Amino acid sequence: MTAVPTTPDPFVDLEAYLASEPANPGGLPTTYEHGGRLTPEGSAVDPVLVEIVQGTLASVEMEVETAIARTSRSPMIRDAHDFRAGIHDRQLRKLTGRSYSALVHPIVRDFPLDEMHEGDVFFHNDVYESEGGIGHLPDLCVTVPVFHEGEVVAFVQAFGHHDDIGGACPGSMPSGAQSVFEEGLSVPPIKLWDSGVPNKAALRIMTRNSRMPDSLAADLDAECSACLMGARRLGELFTRYGRETVEAAFDAILDATTETYRREILDKIPDGSYVWEDYAEHDGVDEPMLHTQRITLTKTSTGGPGPGDGGPRLIIDFTGTSAQAKGPINHCGDYVGGNFLKKWLAPILRNLADTPERMAELDVNEGVVPLIEMRFPEKGTLLTPVYPAPTNARTFVILRLLGVLAGVVAKAVDGRMPADQETIRYTGVYGKDRDGNDYLMREVLGGGSGGRYYADGEDTIHVVPDSRNLPTEFTESRFPFRVERLGLAVDSGGAGRYRGGLGYEKQIRMLQDAHFMSIADRSILACWGVKGGKAGRPFEVTIDLGGPTERTVDALADAEPVKAGQVIRIRTTGGGGWGDPLERPYDEVERDLRWGKVSFDGARSDYGVVASGTKDEPVVDVAASDALRAERRAARGEEPFFDRGPGYAQLAGGAGAADVDWL
Repeated sequence: MTAVPTTPDPFVDLEAYLASEPANPGGLPTTYEHGGRLTPEGSAVDPVLVEIVQGTLASVEMEVETAIARTSRSPMIRDAHDFRAGIHDRQLRKLTGRSYSALVHPIVRDFPLDEMHEGDVFFHNDVYESEGGIGHLPDLCVTVPVFHEGEVVAFVQAFGHHDDIGGACPGSMPSGAQSVFEEGLSVPPIKLWDSGVPNKAALRIMTRNSRMPDSLAADLDAECSACLMGARRLGELFTRYGRETVEAAFDAILDATTETYRREILDKIPDGSYVWEDYAEHDGVDEPMLHTQRITLTKTSTGGPGPGDGGPRLIIDFTGTSAQAKGPINHCGDYVGGNFLKKWLAPILRNLADTPERMAELDVNEGVVPLIEMRFPEKGTLLTPVYPAPTNARTFVILRLLGVLAGVVAKAVDGRMPADQETIRYTGVYGKDRDGNDYLMREVLGGGSGGRYYADGEDTIHVVPDSRNLPTEFTESRFPFRVERLGLAVDSGGAGRYRGGLGYEKQIRMLQDAHFMSIADRSILACWGVKGGKAGRPFEVTIDLGGPTERTVDALADAEPVKAGQVIRIRTTGGGGWGDPLERPYDEVERDLRWGKVSFDGARSDYGVVASGTKDEPVVDVAASDALRAERRAARGEEPFFDRGPGYAQLAGGAGAADVDWL
């Protein structure tokens, strides 16, 4: 077993520490053989049975998630649905493809399979002990082994974002944290249930550290019970068809994914190397700056899985990524060869499918892993942080990586990828309700997705499948505020031949004094547009809207005071635009005016369209619009392939574009 270098001192000199300690190889520190096939290459299996097994896996996963949603208690789990279930085989490979999930690797690392028993439930949330599967401490993970004839044959797992696990501020996401110790209770892999018997001492420790102990206890009970139920359902599959047959079907499912991506996706990328980068704008400690995430993408036609030289593969090299931040935007990605990040990033590649309908059919399971090689820089970067670097806002980095991969692929395929989107940010309020009881309301509001080469972006989407904003009826009945507006943020979508999707505008009026909190990025740097498309509008929060103390607050805030009667306005990001906005047909701009997605001023400034009339009956002046568009085409010079919006110059010393933004 390879020791992972650690240090208890959050203020250690990083350079000296790295010089004195061995580098973490980023591999799974266990002798257990994992990631391989369950049956010999070429094993025959009835294709109809493969469909049955695949459908059963999807059904069990959905049943687990439904059980959690119906029996949990916290708004983040029950109402916002910020959790995921996953099914893995005994080689630790993810079999289901509806969503990403955490990893089983840290459980098997610390608990040998032959010492597991039916009814066991394992738990962890320690970021640095999770092998890259857990990004921040509020994500609690439970894992249940599946048994057949006394042996472990699979795993059912669930992890989700919980309201509070302790730490320096309510919600366990302190924006100015400088070590993981400030972020809450950190639990390495433990056995939470032993042969069906809960570990009450461990549960008491966890709930005692939470500001919302009742919700936490109920959520953990829901997740453990749901995964135990899922394990029983999956065990029935092995009983019905036999272990050899089911495992052959598992291999066939993953083989099919590998072959599909090799043939339908990777072949669309020309051989060669491509470079692009994007940035997080702040870390909560230092002043706003460009925290770089860089990808060098290399596509080769040989070297992937298959006979002989194999088929195509991708090499994703993160060299050039910035040093780890003082604040909590770091992500532990360099474990198990980047196994988690491979499955997190792979959905971006689906945009290369022949049609949108085909894209929606493609799962992302362990079958994508052999097609991707990841290369990480040395320890001490945003993606290779050294313990105990803080990580609670690592969302900024892993979301940005989705966009960096989309951008670098766009350079390879002449822009036939969507423009950028930023679809997660955490906002909320906390304080005392009318009865004097403590409350915490956290919400994960979505934003607009990027325009595509064939269609506009979607409005107010969320990158986490099935997640949603909190229902107004629920929040108003439980928390001391009123929701006075929940709608689309007009003009927030980036202009383009295909417009970026719109973000939310939400206004809430506080009925009691409270504090507002926000963990958000893209308040300076906007979602980029591509191939002539313009950047979307950034994130913005205004407190005391229309009042005497109206102010815009920082996107990273733990305790911004709000008085009773004041209105908080939250505007989330719009997606970037795709293609030249001066090529957008007049009838589509007119439709946007009628739908209220674009204002009359926005139509003129963003699209060169002169219109009059009313929102219900807009009238486009074609002659005036033709003249205005011709004037603007004549006035503009050469433009970069990517448009980052005006905020980039603010952090880049006045530069309008990065060197990598040009083809």
